[in-house]
Amino acid sequence: MNSKNDDFIRNMTKESIRRALPEMTPVEKNAAAFFLENMKQQDYASRTISRKLFLSEATLSRFAKKCGYRGYREFIYSYEKDLDAELATAGQKYEQNLSVISRRVEASYQQLLTESMRQIQVEELQRVAGLLNTARRVKVVGQGSSGFAAREFQLRFMRIGLEVEAITDSQVISMSAAIADEGTLFMGITLSGHTRVITDSLALAKSRGARTVLFTASGRPTLKNCCDELVRLSSLKNLDTGMRISPQFPVLVIFDILYSYYYANDPRFKEQKLQATLSAIQEERDEND
Repeated sequence: MNSKNDDFIRNMTKESIRRALPEMTPVEKNAAAFFLENMKQQDYASRTISRKLFLSEATLSRFAKKCGYRGYREFIYSYEKDLDAELATAGQKYEQNLSVISRRVEASYQQLLTESMRQIQVEELQRVAGLLNTARRVKVVGQGSSGFAAREFQLRFMRIGLEVEAITDSQVISMSAAIADEGTLFMGITLSGHTRVITDSLALAKSRGARTVLFTASGRPTLKNCCDELVRLSSLKNLDTGMRISPQFPVLVIFDILYSYYYANDPRFKEQKLQATLSAIQEERDEND
């Protein structure tokens, strides 16, 4: 297969296997090696594969669950579908396969959405919504694609009465953290978890008494030191580079859930705020026409 095209025709099920490798036992890694190296459709019945690989059907089931599937049957359904697409594009130029690219993009979004739903910690998001309800002011900081998500958060929540500001300039982020206080909710977004201006500003704001929330796809344990709440986001390899789909997608999924939950509490007041802001926007448009 042409490595130049790998990012466009990557088998998403195989990618799930790769991400799960660090958590697998040596026996499960044998199964992983088979499915990663395989490039032909064959009989994938659990009995057949267990005999072929000299392992138990129970091991195949555990392997599939570590890859993020409910069981071996669901894993194989996804694996066969993705392998078909992978084989169909082998040796072809991705520019000539718009339908295949469309399926890859669809699969990427679907996988991210599914993983986002699986990763949701209900009590954690309830606590974050509670912080939004009690904060006098909210600062949402991010850079690059995370900055776009921060601005989207501001636009949506301002419409229902929340005093929120999105900040994307590194110097302003640092200054905002330096003047944060007990009435501030300071929220940072960094998919990689390596954007120092975000994590350092969260730590600074926290030290000044502000409540802090970090949205990240990174699993680094030390990140918990800079925030009161750490919300894990789903991610794909190289997602933060935006090579296949919009990097802010998993952030927006979580923000949609937060928005819906926040709005559902005291909806009458928030509906009044929403109508007031929409009316103000319409009046401004009328004046400018």
